[in-house]
Amino acid sequence: MTRSTTDEAAAPQLPSPKERRRLREAKSLSEEQVAAAVGVTRATVRSWETGRTSPRGRKRALYAKLIAPEPEALATTTPAATTAPTPVPTAPESAPESAAEPTPVPSAEPTLNPAPEAFPEAAPEVKAMMMGVKEAATDADRDTDRDTDTDTEAEVETEAAGERRLSPAEAFDELYARTAPGLVRQAYLLTGRRALARESVERAFQLAWHRWPEVAVDRDPAGWVRAAAYEYAMSPWHRLRRAHRHPDAPPTEPGKQALFDALLDLPPAYRRTLLLYDGVGLDLPETAAETEASTPAAAGRLMTARAAVAERLPELASAATPAEQSALLHDRLGGLARAEHVPVPQPARAVRTGSEDRARLWTRAAVAGVALLIAVTGLTLHTAPTHYEPPISPAERVGGVPPRGGPQKLTVQDLKLQKTLREQLAHGPERLVPQLR
Repeated sequence: MTRSTTDEAAAPQLPSPKERRRLREAKSLSEEQVAAAVGVTRATVRSWETGRTSPRGRKRALYAKLIAPEPEALATTTPAATTAPTPVPTAPESAPESAAEPTPVPSAEPTLNPAPEAFPEAAPEVKAMMMGVKEAATDADRDTDRDTDTDTEAEVETEAAGERRLSPAEAFDELYARTAPGLVRQAYLLTGRRALARESVERAFQLAWHRWPEVAVDRDPAGWVRAAAYEYAMSPWHRLRRAHRHPDAPPTEPGKQALFDALLDLPPAYRRTLLLYDGVGLDLPETAAETEASTPAAAGRLMTARAAVAERLPELASAATPAEQSALLHDRLGGLARAEHVPVPQPARAVRTGSEDRARLWTRAAVAGVALLIAVTGLTLHTAPTHYEPPISPAERVGGVPPRGGPQKLTVQDLKLQKTLREQLAHGPERLVPQLR
């Protein structure tokens, strides 16, 4: 065993990103306090809680010790307590993300049970299905995955029944068959575009198959794929594509059309929060973690989105309690998702093949780019001169040369005078010759 493998085995195991956030909030610790205690920035702590990165080394040990649950809490924790819904805000808020956001007021709202065909959740049977893949992980990862009672019961039932362990491809196909149709309907409610909804889900599952070792040991693989599909569907770059520039035609029924228009009029972050909480049935901390926002900010978004939708739906505005309003909105969202004819996603095998083809294509493109760069560099080194040779200027015809300087050509009169002077002797005094004394 190498040194790196030994260090990884000796490092403390961390819970899932959503559980990290829940444990921090249970201890009434803010992101700034955790960042100051560990010695990192607030953005790094948020990245740990969203699952994009994980701490390592000394910071991992400090972070694990900081968010570790109390022994009393571990002794008294029950499955019912871990799945209890988070209190829901009771009054709409105009400024959801302001600095003075109020803490949500508790209310006796029951846990929602969404329709499986419209809003699939990470049911225990899905987690039991993934146990065959989790066996390939390390012993430390398996111990971490058995911390929750749901996973432990599912593992015991699976081993007692003597079921065959699923291969990675079979587990992926099972997850795809259970969650893909419902995710396409959710993406349609999020974007209002049927083709984009199907493309988003297929791309999310291709990414999941590409990172299957990571997704297979996740506590909520369906949530992992859902978050990836939502991120792709809400990308602003789709506006540049002609096929996805405008939403599809709204439903013909007046009630569904009003809800459809109200959803599309909401900002993307508010629309996603409303869909996750009132549609999928996540609690408030899980909704906040998936939308990468604080719990008060998610509560404010939820209240503002409900108020905006209630202006379009009179029956929603007339609900007596927030629980009735949430249940009614959940039914309306499920009915709208099931009523529309969204395209059926491709078979799971086609998605896996597409993911492998895409990875193979990018690998070949990277290899070809590196080979082309090496070839161009070698050609440049071979053909480049080793010394400098000044260029020879090309010949040019010179024009506008000035006339020659000096005496000019003698005229006829000058020549005549010159001849006369040469032929006739000069008559004058003799030349004086100086003599010495």
